[in-house]
Amino acid sequence: MSVQLTTEHHTFTVTGELAGADISLLGEKLEDNLHLITICIQSEASFTPAPLHIEWTQPAWDIQSSWNPAMDRNRSFKADWMRGWRSNAAASAPVYALYNSAGRNRLTFAYSDALNTVQYRAAISEETANFYCRIQLFTEAAVPMQAYEAKLLVDTRDLPYYECLQGVQAWWSAMPAYTPAFVPETAKEPMYSTWYSMHQQVTDRKIEEQCRLAKELGMEAVIVDDGWQTEDHGRGYAYCGDWETYEGKFPDMKRHVDAIHDLGMKFILWYSVPFIGKYSQVWERFKDKILRYNENHGAAVLDPRYPDVREYIIGKYEAAVREWGLDGFKLDFIDTFYSPELQLPSTTPGKDYESIPEAVDRLLTDSIARLRELKPEIMVEFRQMYIGPAMRKYGNMFRASDCPNDSIQNRVRTIDLRLLCGETAAHADMIMWHPDEPVESAALQLINILFSVPQISVELDRVPAQHLAMLRHWLSFYKKHRDLLLEGRLTPRNPELLYPVVQSVRGDQGIVVTYHDRLVPLETGGSERTWFVVNGRREDGLYVEVTGDEPAKARVEIADCCGNVLHTDLMTLAKGIHPLAIPASGLATIQLDYTTA
Repeated sequence: MSVQLTTEHHTFTVTGELAGADISLLGEKLEDNLHLITICIQSEASFTPAPLHIEWTQPAWDIQSSWNPAMDRNRSFKADWMRGWRSNAAASAPVYALYNSAGRNRLTFAYSDALNTVQYRAAISEETANFYCRIQLFTEAAVPMQAYEAKLLVDTRDLPYYECLQGVQAWWSAMPAYTPAFVPETAKEPMYSTWYSMHQQVTDRKIEEQCRLAKELGMEAVIVDDGWQTEDHGRGYAYCGDWETYEGKFPDMKRHVDAIHDLGMKFILWYSVPFIGKYSQVWERFKDKILRYNENHGAAVLDPRYPDVREYIIGKYEAAVREWGLDGFKLDFIDTFYSPELQLPSTTPGKDYESIPEAVDRLLTDSIARLRELKPEIMVEFRQMYIGPAMRKYGNMFRASDCPNDSIQNRVRTIDLRLLCGETAAHADMIMWHPDEPVESAALQLINILFSVPQISVELDRVPAQHLAMLRHWLSFYKKHRDLLLEGRLTPRNPELLYPVVQSVRGDQGIVVTYHDRLVPLETGGSERTWFVVNGRREDGLYVEVTGDEPAKARVEIADCCGNVLHTDLMTLAKGIHPLAIPASGLATIQLDYTTA
């Protein structure tokens, strides 16, 4: 079976075997070089879908790199004999971009079904120098259906790649099925995390001591991670599932949360959503309602297709808000619901769903709805890679996945998040560094994640005073210019080079951070009257290349990585290249005045 549709640039072909079902492709031209393709499947009788492919080709003309939300540091092309990408509600997002080395889009495509598993790729052919693009549907066991409809957005406009991706984000956000969750202001404020600083060896007193220091430094919430529910320190999950505090660490969780609130900070608590440990009290109750068991973890993954499983999970969250006064949840390991190749046969009666994605959607939808009834500004953190449009319905904080001490990886992951997450708060992975390293080196942990919300995870009473001064400076800078950093017009250059220069502009302010290049573009002549130039390198000195034709008088203040002002200069910034003596991990504040130039 084959169905075709031709647009101004592509011919789309659907192939597969769906006995008794009718398949159609409908095309809509939204504007020049922007098309919407709708695939419709209908049948009079219920049917179980077999794998279906939507394919087209894109000539490899002026294309030097690619982007998708799961690429991490590997930005290389896929060959047509390689495995493509996979997305569903708990894994990445169905979007792919091909662009040239100037950052101009050549092809961006996105699929509307972000809930169910989709395999997709744009793979280069050795024989033809074409990219063979494919969306694969129903590659995993699917539940019977009578109808299916989804849309494919195909964008070949000659625009910056990030504008096309932001267009995809807006397209998804406008769909009623993916209406993003409300984002409270605290979700955008710096936070303290216990994970890298304490791991499972958390106690109420240790956290309160750290939070007293954290609040003074500008942190507005604490995320208490794994360990509060167990005396075990082995990093396993055998004691998950009961979600009761271990009294040896937290003898009175309500008192502890109140103590954090008295400091003026919000309290967020970690839960592993799917896990039920073999040593938990509820193991006997749910051991026959699991998707699989992992001996290394000492835990099983609960099956959300059972209503009593979902009700148990949600009830635990509601009780924590009512009894302890929590302000949010770090909901972890949602991606482990989805491993069809490891899934056990389901023989216990009582399921009200057959589809695991639909059951997880119901679990999370009901969780967030009921938690908001208790606390409208509840915060919910999700971790890469479950950061697609479906997850924006439930979570208002998306965090980069774990990359301890790796500032470059943190930069790449947070910028990747920013390109698709819209107003959802993009959080860095927890920041840590060695207390004996140079302060300029430690500062790079902050500078590399400036365009996301910082989470700090060091023992604040054990780092040197100079490090605390550095931390205070950059957190203060972040809080003062948060709107510019998080809500400005973001320009992340050269993803294929791991974003060596990132810029943001909002109103009359702009910021440009260089992580590698010594020559930094400075766009003068616009509405910006203040520019911040950050030297995110371990070398002193930068050059700015002024692009505006109109010269400006500039007051330039140079500060080191701790915020100490080293000198202030008056200079004329005419078109061309100008040296700036910004030290490693330092900052220049440039105030422009065109009237006196």
